[in-house]
Amino acid sequence: MWSEVFHSFLSIALELTLLFIGISFLINLLQAFIPYKKMERVMEKSHPLVSAFVALGFAFITPFCSCSTIPVVVNLLNKKVRFGIVMIFLFSSPVLDPTIITLMMAVLGVKVAFAYTVITSLLSVIIGFALEKFGFEEQIKNVVVKGYQEPDKKFQLKAAFIETLQLMKSVYPYLLIGAFIGAFIHGAVPTSWISTFLGGDKWWLVPIAAIIGIPLYIRLSTMIPISQIMIAKGMALGPVMALMISSAGASLPELTLLNSIFKKKLVFAFVGSVFTMSTISGFLFYII
Repeated sequence: MWSEVFHSFLSIALELTLLFIGISFLINLLQAFIPYKKMERVMEKSHPLVSAFVALGFAFITPFCSCSTIPVVVNLLNKKVRFGIVMIFLFSSPVLDPTIITLMMAVLGVKVAFAYTVITSLLSVIIGFALEKFGFEEQIKNVVVKGYQEPDKKFQLKAAFIETLQLMKSVYPYLLIGAFIGAFIHGAVPTSWISTFLGGDKWWLVPIAAIIGIPLYIRLSTMIPISQIMIAKGMALGPVMALMISSAGASLPELTLLNSIFKKKLVFAFVGSVFTMSTISGFLFYII
């Protein structure tokens, strides 16, 4: 068994490493061409739908985890960017990571990656505007961010290489952990067990997976290899995606940070929104 786990781990880790390094380097190389300041001005002054689209684009090109999104959120709020637009960025930034979506495309297929991107984008927009409509803007504390600097990058290979190394230090260990867990599941957990208890169209698996994912701090880079093995062994795509989205969209460290800038009512609304987003996404993946 352990021989199979080891060989499976090497195979998964090597494939994901090559993809991760290549895509991360390319994204960092292109950062110099991204007009961050202009995008912030557009989000602040344009039509709500235009601003929402820009917020999604801003979320896509800023590959932050849920916790590192918070300083940017505070910066946007301090600049008086519309509340609903900031919420769209808050919900979409942790889940719309170009590197992870590329990995998802390679591991789970183009159809799944495309559906994931569309579903999470639409739900982020709907939830963001819904929170604004229900008056949650009043639940923001007066906070001034300190130490945040807007990106100021120059187009050069050395800078892109250095940033790729920094990203590797912070994210790559999670990818290896995910690869090992995936390899262990592949070699040690019987396919019949997964297909019996986690497979099929059991609707209740989706909300349970969403609830389990929220308190965890699991990066999508960890979940990609795990989800690949779980799906291959018979686990339904719906609960897998619900777990991925809820664990990426919220975590206990992030909720602690949000509690410093949001009042309790908005923090609870955020948790409920992440649960709703991941649950609806999970159900939608049942019909894909």
